[in-house]
Amino acid sequence: MKHPDVLILGGGIIGLAAAYNIIKLFPEKSVILLEKEQELAGHQSGRNSGVLHAGIYYRPGSLKAINCRTGKAAMEEFCAREGIHYKTCGKVIVAVNEAELTALQTIYERGKANGVKCEVIDRSRLREIEPYAAGIRAIHVPETGIVDFRQVCLRLGDIIRANGHRILTGTRVTGLQEKAGAVMVETTEGEFFPRYVINCAGLHSDRIASMSANSLPVKIIPFRGEYYKLKPEAEKFCHALIYPVPDPRFPFLGVHFTRKISGEVKCGPNAVLAFAREGYRRRDINFHDLIDSLSFPGFAKIAAKYWRTGIWEIWRSVSKDAFVKALQRLVPEVATAHLLPYPAGIRAQAVTAAGQILDDFAFLESPRVVNVINAPSPGATASLSIGRAVVERLAKRFH
Repeated sequence: MKHPDVLILGGGIIGLAAAYNIIKLFPEKSVILLEKEQELAGHQSGRNSGVLHAGIYYRPGSLKAINCRTGKAAMEEFCAREGIHYKTCGKVIVAVNEAELTALQTIYERGKANGVKCEVIDRSRLREIEPYAAGIRAIHVPETGIVDFRQVCLRLGDIIRANGHRILTGTRVTGLQEKAGAVMVETTEGEFFPRYVINCAGLHSDRIASMSANSLPVKIIPFRGEYYKLKPEAEKFCHALIYPVPDPRFPFLGVHFTRKISGEVKCGPNAVLAFAREGYRRRDINFHDLIDSLSFPGFAKIAAKYWRTGIWEIWRSVSKDAFVKALQRLVPEVATAHLLPYPAGIRAQAVTAAGQILDDFAFLESPRVVNVINAPSPGATASLSIGRAVVERLAKRFH
């Protein structure tokens, strides 16, 4: 059956969440989900920090703020119902010097405006929560949690199949033509003729969107986030989650400590340009992807504006000692000898031709296609809410 009501492109957590919401809201609609890899959650959804964000960082009223709050509640309810282990462990955002106090206060005020339970704490209270954390002041966010988002994806896949819908892995989209009454989607497994399409292709969402659009206002630039993990004897340095005060110019949260649901402690990520959209190692190079990034006018403008930060991120990528120095700002006891290699992730970040790094979730719509064009962190936390929002956008076209 290659004529579904809705064809979803991408088997990450947002594509799966969209399919799940169609089942809930429009059970009469038929759905097929396509994933180019052989398994679900092979990229961003399975390679992230595993944090259930509370929504403290985001501009009040933004799509990130709204969907993070509603999505976190929906995710916790889903996990509880489906027997997926999650933990509300709390986190601290640590100011290590006087210069960071203004930004810390801004984050606190945003959190309160977004309805997040949080408090500003002094050094002694910080040491009670995280005994090894350095800092002169911090924000404690007790409702932040952790979960294995890959397990969430697998369970969503099970539910989709159990409701009679199809998930086709190993199926890559090669073309898309939007017509008056339907859409034709060309793939490595033949043509599909859905009435509607939801594009949740993550790292490749802009390329799929461009198949049916004359021009796009944004391009996906891939940033590799590299991690280490602490050796077992050093895991005592982090009880839950320890974050720095982020640079307000960037939508990245900075190198931090995350105790995973498995008990391991991850350290990272940094943010460096990936030379391939799926370039998880420094030596991974895809010349088409690299030229695509470097030739985009927006990238040149970002590079010109933030070249000092870029050089520092590259240095932290190639120098383990430099990476450790960033960690030592938060936990001075951590040493290079405490770190073990850990798999990297890739962040799909939408950038405009003017050099603006999009700081909010973004969608592009046409009569029969909804493209999720920018859904980085807290995308996984917000996924069930984003999925519902996408389906509600599409439902306006149902007749």
